[in-house]
Amino acid sequence: MLKVEGLAAGYQAGSDVLQGLSLGLDSGETVALMGRNGMGKTTLLRTIMGHLRISAGRISFDEHDITGRRPFEISNLGIAYVPQGREIFAGFTVEENLLLGVLGKRGLAPRVPDRIHDWFPILAARRSQKAGTLSGGEQQQLAIARALIGRPRLLLLDEPSEGIQPSIVHGLGTTLRTIAAEERLTMLLVEQNLDLVLQLAGRCLFVENGRLVDETAPARLRADPTLLHRYLSV
Repeated sequence: MLKVEGLAAGYQAGSDVLQGLSLGLDSGETVALMGRNGMGKTTLLRTIMGHLRISAGRISFDEHDITGRRPFEISNLGIAYVPQGREIFAGFTVEENLLLGVLGKRGLAPRVPDRIHDWFPILAARRSQKAGTLSGGEQQQLAIARALIGRPRLLLLDEPSEGIQPSIVHGLGTTLRTIAAEERLTMLLVEQNLDLVLQLAGRCLFVENGRLVDETAPARLRADPTLLHRYLSV
């Protein structure tokens, strides 16, 4: 479904963070992307989504070449992105934030479908509340729901557990597993929380200095922590 080949990209000309990175995702799988801070994980997600320039390589999604396409074009092809920090609109209500997710989406009515409230019932209870008054966990649910309302086939998630207490993280993981199964959703997950990775991912990829350097099954991370020490310890 997603294929990244020899990708070089970064934030300014002549200074690439990604150094020839390649990876592939099959339809319906969840893959965790792990590595130390500054190694290129967020850069990869932002580049896939069209927010950063590409100096070399190619990205294809569902047989469409999306290299260099604008973010709204990539979104309309079926890719959604939940950035680190959530980036909700604090002064808008929960419902207004959700409705932003259907703007420009052909064939989707300008309303919040029942399935969103089924997955995230707290958002139904808080629909008229300003998003900035929600707790961190509720804001993360809102950010994810806003991405899902447009019916994507690939969801890019950047550190969804950040700033959320463990019990809420586990519940969020359970919800995401349910959504992935019901929607045949493919997910690329940047995450340092091992419990969430084990809960969701079928594969773990390790990024170092802008390149993919290793891959493992998640179960191995619990049984043999040497990979975590090698690629995540400071």
